Amino acid sequence: MSHPSLSHLSAFAAVARSLSFQRAGAETGMSTSAVSYAIRGLEERLGVSLFHRTTRSVALTEAGRRLFERLQPALRDVGDAVEEMNNFRTTPTGTLRINSSRSAASLLIAPLIKRFLSTYPDIHLELVDDDGFTDVVAAGFDAGVRLEESIHEDMVAVRLGPPQRFAVIGAPEYFSRYGIPKHPNDLHQHRCIRYRFPSGRIFCWEFEKDSVSADIDVKGQLTLSDQRLMLGSVLDGIGLGYIFEGLVIDEIEAGRLVRCLEDWCPSFPGFMLYYPRQRRMPSALRAFIDLAKIEDNGPRP
Repeated sequence: MSHPSLSHLSAFAAVARSLSFQRAGAETGMSTSAVSYAIRGLEERLGVSLFHRTTRSVALTEAGRRLFERLQPALRDVGDAVEEMNNFRTTPTGTLRINSSRSAASLLIAPLIKRFLSTYPDIHLELVDDDGFTDVVAAGFDAGVRLEESIHEDMVAVRLGPPQRFAVIGAPEYFSRYGIPKHPNDLHQHRCIRYRFPSGRIFCWEFEKDSVSADIDVKGQLTLSDQRLMLGSVLDGIGLGYIFEGLVIDEIEAGRLVRCLEDWCPSFPGFMLYYPRQRRMPSALRAFIDLAKIEDNGPRP
């Protein structure tokens, strides 16, 4: 039996990570039908079924799971070997895949994209904004961006951007109708828009002033899972929102939103870009980190 091609094995690994032929195609740059053809060819060559398929789901068989476990380190080694060749190039190249929280993607990464791609025309950037706590290694990402408290200790973490603050905001007409809260406990009497993480957990609004902290489990008619939707609902006067300051500062300065409890919202360490400690850093990731540091610290002479 001849050995399967590397492209077929890479397609298999992509499907195994995402459990989706469509997402695997996007990751590998192949069409969905080409991915399906590669998997069928691999199964025929190996003589085993690698996936359970239905019209609605894809799952690994036991044989597929064993192959994926053995294949992952080997594909990483191949990737590292190819990446090492980039050290001999004057310009970084390759694909850089980053998984970021939605807020960090909007606040920190989106403003860098144009400059990054124009500076490194041989790099392909894939940015996935995701508020879940994704295992970036298992999902095939080069790096992730989250708050420091969410990052595992076995990762290398690099600070990305300045400290952050939250802001409690509402539309002027909302405050005209319901009044302005003076203390976090006053929020119990207000219509607040709650945020639910992909895990299902509801986010408590966190406050601190003069070493006194308060975590408020706010109530309200509306629960969302995206701060951009929350911002729109706050502008519509539905209720109060608790949103990263950088996402709402323009609306505050324009008078479309009013801020309250500002003295209870101190700054805290911002977002971190993180990547696996044991793996060679891709040249595309190094280039992104270097550019992000320039943006953070101002242009270098």
